[in-house]
Amino acid sequence: MNKKINLEQELSYLGLLDKAREIYFELGERAVLSYIKSSYRLLSKVYHPDLNPEKQNMANLTQHRLNRVSRLISNMSDMELIEVIRKGNLKKNDGKKKILVVEDEFGLQDIFRNIFIMEGYDVIVAMDGIAGYDAFCQFKPDLVFTDVVMPNLNGINLVKKIRKIKPDIKVIYTSGFFEIEDLKNNLNQEVLKYNYRTLAKPFKLSAMLTMVNEYFNDAKENDFIRGV
Repeated sequence: MNKKINLEQELSYLGLLDKAREIYFELGERAVLSYIKSSYRLLSKVYHPDLNPEKQNMANLTQHRLNRVSRLISNMSDMELIEVIRKGNLKKNDGKKKILVVEDEFGLQDIFRNIFIMEGYDVIVAMDGIAGYDAFCQFKPDLVFTDVVMPNLNGINLVKKIRKIKPDIKVIYTSGFFEIEDLKNNLNQEVLKYNYRTLAKPFKLSAMLTMVNEYFNDAKENDFIRGV
């Protein structure tokens, strides 16, 4: 069997794969490589049979799989490891609405993620437009909550790429620079044509949650009217 498939299966069994994918989208390649290479070493210590005399069978089984992970990683390049992390879909949720947050400011990433999770949404955070597009393809969110001014790929161009896959994607744009003339003109076209929402930074978290909830509720009512 292909070594990449083997590693994906082992990381999934050990509970490391979904977290690795989240770290990749949020922090990038260097961070996720560090996480993978350090996590399995830490688990090797935790599951060492000598430390678990009352659960030798479980410890030996897990240790065997961790040794296999070690061998696989040692025979793969960093780029091959990244390919394994990027491949496939993120874990399924339990019918929750899914929100992709694309935000390059780390403090705001944590705030948005935690607030949306507490409100009952399934959330993935990406650090810029490029990571956001990868995350969208895997996570398949119901709503993209994106900053506009970002490095590598800005929010407007990110949404244009996403629309090629999902034309009816719901979008909320956020920015502290809405008054810049070029940005304002481009956003006005997006909002008018696709009925997207906008939030000017800084904004109250209560206003953010109200907008998201109303956006989803409006969609439910429209589906009901159409008989979907």
